[in-house]
Amino acid sequence: MKYIITGSTGHISKPLTQQLAAAGHDVTVITTSETKVEEIKTIGAHAALGSVFDRDFLTRSFSGADAVYLMIPPFHPVSDWFSGQKEIADNYIAAIKVNNIKHILVLSSLGAHMRKGAGPVDGAAYLETQVDLLTDVNVHILRPSSFFYNLFNQIGMIKHAGFIGSSQPGDFKLILTHTSDIANAAAAYLLALPSTGHTIENIASDDAHTWAEITKVLGQAIGKPELPYVELTDEQSRAGMLQAGLSAAMVDGFVTMGKALRDGEMQADYWKNPAKTVGKVKLANFVKEFVAVYNAS
Repeated sequence: MKYIITGSTGHISKPLTQQLAAAGHDVTVITTSETKVEEIKTIGAHAALGSVFDRDFLTRSFSGADAVYLMIPPFHPVSDWFSGQKEIADNYIAAIKVNNIKHILVLSSLGAHMRKGAGPVDGAAYLETQVDLLTDVNVHILRPSSFFYNLFNQIGMIKHAGFIGSSQPGDFKLILTHTSDIANAAAAYLLALPSTGHTIENIASDDAHTWAEITKVLGQAIGKPELPYVELTDEQSRAGMLQAGLSAAMVDGFVTMGKALRDGEMQADYWKNPAKTVGKVKLANFVKEFVAVYNAS
């Protein structure tokens, strides 16, 4: 089989590529970084160097593929975040149509069911709506929850402010997913390529812990058992992200996403339709990764 993987050597795309290549398949990885080309080759795949904003490049790269894995990069150099996401999604769809590709795997997110109002997830939601319009195509959508590795963003706050904080209350239960579990679910679909039409798969690794509980576990692991959790206002979150150097467009998106989480809208579909795939990595397993990154920073 010939597979096209977007996302370069990211947290999901790299282990996914490794699994497909190890199974003996022809894998091409889309990357915008020339420095990633050799790394892609070393894991047994071909590198297609170009931009996801270049529709002609994507159309050429998708040629002859049996299946494509689509993800919208979380950051891109445009001032209007959603417009950039929409352009990438439209380019993907155009390349799929020209090449008559029959199997599509989409990395989306919890909150995409909202269609609008989940910040950066809105781009994935738009991509969902566009692949839903395709006919005579098998489409599988993965909707993972918040990534465990996003907790690494708390390390600076711990070291400089002495607390873990976010814009949800301490008793808010945060659903978490490890990227290795997402990669495994993606590989399982692509290696099987079932003809099941259009399907959605919710993914979670651990849905059992509140922010207060997460803070306690991480605090104990780094030798700070009294580490507090602080609920931040949207204004405080905005100021902190701007101070950290994020663009105004990105800050607006993250603040919107935080509010959608806090209001319960972003995770609502998950609680109605619990994960079809439950990952192996739990908070207790992730702690080791967190400690290693914390000590190295």
